[in-house]
Amino acid sequence: MRYGIIGTGAIGGYYGAKLAHNGREVHFLLHRDYEYVKNNGLQVDSCDGSFCLDHPYIYNKVEQMPQCDVVLVGLKSVNNHLLKAMLPPLLHERTLVVLIQNGIGVEQDVQAMFPNLWIAAGLAFICSAKSEPGRVDHQCYGHINLGNYSCKDEALVQKVIDDFNAAGVKAGLIEYEEARWKKAVWNMPFNGMTVALQTQTDLLLKHPATRQLIREQMMEVITTAQHLGVKNIDEQFADLMIQMTDEMTPYSPSMRLDYDFHRPMEIYYIYTRPLQMAREAGHPMPKLEMLEAELRYLDVGMAGQRI
Repeated sequence: MRYGIIGTGAIGGYYGAKLAHNGREVHFLLHRDYEYVKNNGLQVDSCDGSFCLDHPYIYNKVEQMPQCDVVLVGLKSVNNHLLKAMLPPLLHERTLVVLIQNGIGVEQDVQAMFPNLWIAAGLAFICSAKSEPGRVDHQCYGHINLGNYSCKDEALVQKVIDDFNAAGVKAGLIEYEEARWKKAVWNMPFNGMTVALQTQTDLLLKHPATRQLIREQMMEVITTAQHLGVKNIDEQFADLMIQMTDEMTPYSPSMRLDYDFHRPMEIYYIYTRPLQMAREAGHPMPKLEMLEAELRYLDVGMAGQRI
C-alpha cells in the first residue's frame, strides 16, 4: 500500500517515517527542508528508539508525487485551503485521506471541497516537535486513533491501523464523534492555556489553581459532548487525561510553538467551531469562551509581528 504525506512536520514526519522505517512505501512532500533531507535524510530522534531514513521518497512539488492509496495530512488546519490544489494529484477513486489535525469540523469542511473523497480522522496523542530542518523530536507517547468519517471501505481503514501497529505505533479504531471530542478534552484546555500563560503543560498542573481550572475546562468539553450525544466520554476521562499529562515530558503544545514562532494559531477549529456548536445546542462553555477571546487578542498582536 502506498502512502503520501502532506505536511512533513512534527506529526506527519513522525508517522510517515515510522511507516517507511517498517518497509511501507511512503512519499513525503517537503518545502523548506527539501534540500536538507535530500542530502542528509530524515532523522527521527525518539524516546522509543531513534533512526534515520537515509533516502526517503521526497518531493518539493505535489505534482511530482504519485497517486497514493492513503494520504496522511499533517498540515496545520489554518492551511487547509491549500488542499484544493495539493490533494488532487495524489488521489485515485479509492484513496483514503486521513486528517491528522486538531479541532472539530475539519472533516466536514474538507468533504465539502471533495464530495466523493474518502476521509478519516486521525487523532494523535503524541509529544513531538520539529524545530530544525529534517529532524523530528519525538518526546513521548505516540499512539493514534482513527475515526471513519466517510470511507466506504472499512477494510482499508483497518489496514492503515494494522500498518501503524506493525510499525510500532499503537493504533485503534474509534467512533468518529467520540474520537474528535475526546481529543478536544485535552486540546482545548492545554493548547490555549500554555499560550495565554506562557508556560508548559507540567507547570499548569503543578499549580493548584490552574490544575483546577484545566479540569473545569475539560468538564465543559465533556458535558457539552454528552449533551450532543457523544458516547463513552465522562468525568473519568478528564482524570485520565490529567494523569497522562502528569506523566508526560514537560511539553509545549503545537499552539504554543505556533505562537512562539509567530505563526497563525489554529483557533478556529480548536475553539471557535466547537464553541459555536455548544452555543447552538444550548450548552455554552464559558471558561473556554474566555480563553478563546484571550487567544484572539494575542493572535491579532502576533499578526502585526508577522507583517
